[in-house]
Amino acid sequence: MAPATPHTSPVGSGGSTIPTIIEPLCATFRRALKKQGLKYTPERARILEAVTSFNAPFQAEQLIAVLKKLAANPGPGQPPFRVSKATVYRTIKLLQEAGVLQQVLFHAEHAHYQLAYGSSSTGIIVRTDSAEIIPFDAPELTALARRLCAERGLNHQGQRFVVYAVDGGSISVKAGTPPIKQRGSE
Repeated sequence: MAPATPHTSPVGSGGSTIPTIIEPLCATFRRALKKQGLKYTPERARILEAVTSFNAPFQAEQLIAVLKKLAANPGPGQPPFRVSKATVYRTIKLLQEAGVLQQVLFHAEHAHYQLAYGSSSTGIIVRTDSAEIIPFDAPELTALARRLCAERGLNHQGQRFVVYAVDGGSISVKAGTPPIKQRGSE
């Protein structure tokens, strides 16, 4: 399984690099914290920013590594910061409770997480027999999500798509089914 990597534009570098999805996520997270009588601290903000920089499911240790790298090079005009391991794990739990993060089960040994929000037309197939992650691009997913929301009078905010599968052996793809393009395969 390839390790998750954050997007190329670093979070907290002083420029306008925070993904646009951060604004509704931040508001959602703030509301959930307020309901629990908790504060939206600078440490929690940094963790949320770092979480949104991942383009694939990630482990808590990968998030901690990104935060350490950001702390070592906070960027021009950014104050130095430190986020403890315990704060990262507590914040992951809070982000899950707020519906911002979801746990993706690959195998029982290590927890992986991904944003519960997103507007990308990509999804992932998780092979539960090998823990392999296979990304795919399917623009029709976004169209379907938008249509389902519109039919119910809702405003589409984003979606994520995860398929769990095992080796099909000799199962063949149905004739006439177009292949799904993977990112970078064009």
